[in-house]
Amino acid sequence: MDDATPAPADAIAQVRRFNRTVTQRVGALDDSFLSRTRPLAQARILFEVDHGTTEVRALRARLDLDSGYLTRLIQALEQDALITVDEDPDDRRVRRLALTAKGRAEQAEYDRLSDEFAAGLLAPLNDTQRARLVDAMALIERLLEASAIEFAVVDPSEPAVREATRRYFAELSERFEHGYDPSAAISATDDEVRLPRGLTLLATLHGEPVGLGLLKFHGDWTHLKRMWLSRDLRGVGLGARLLRTLETHAKAHGIRTVRLETNRALTEAIALYHQAGYREVAAFNDETHADHWFEKELS
Repeated sequence: MDDATPAPADAIAQVRRFNRTVTQRVGALDDSFLSRTRPLAQARILFEVDHGTTEVRALRARLDLDSGYLTRLIQALEQDALITVDEDPDDRRVRRLALTAKGRAEQAEYDRLSDEFAAGLLAPLNDTQRARLVDAMALIERLLEASAIEFAVVDPSEPAVREATRRYFAELSERFEHGYDPSAAISATDDEVRLPRGLTLLATLHGEPVGLGLLKFHGDWTHLKRMWLSRDLRGVGLGARLLRTLETHAKAHGIRTVRLETNRALTEAIALYHQAGYREVAAFNDETHADHWFEKELS
């Protein structure tokens, strides 16, 4: 459940024009990417394996590829002696990829040719145009990642939730003036944030956890106990989207009021809550780490 609004027709048309331009300009339409006899998809697999994505399941999630298509791509690379495929010694269900010496040399050549291609793309432009293009590319990259994020209500015991929680606690420990002690905070046990007593909302990008929100239900109001977003994805409206999605789920469960607390160090969160229509109220709990308390009536 996500409250994203449909895109207008002119925006859809612009995206399609952009896609056509990019796929042609970067050579994605060619069977021989950068004149190396293999298509872009195979070259991308070599890149990902070289940069640490070695588990087949993780590679499939990372590239959003159909399982059968990915298998055929891997088999072609294996036949060319560019990669090896082995079972994980700790879990025989897991398959891992590794570059051979020939594969490493091929990937190095792709890196060289890719650098040359990028330099050639920028060469006809003046300094101002280059800066505009590079800045625009960086923004587009972040926004495209944002559009690929998926939200799902999950069980709080899932490993991805544990990882998101670990990263959340680590950031709070770094940012709070006196550190962060989870044991001193108001509880958010699995039972408290699992339906029907509460809810755990996980945001993922290519299978990796990048956002988390926890709700604890108390009759017709809910305590928004935790909301976290990966630092790499901030600044493009994802915090507001995560908050709206939590509110949408709360309303679906008959909730009329959302309450939360936060620490003064989280200035961007405080700004987000104000922008989203939350008003500061008197403390409604004794949260050790809190300096501000907020409330919002859901329409």
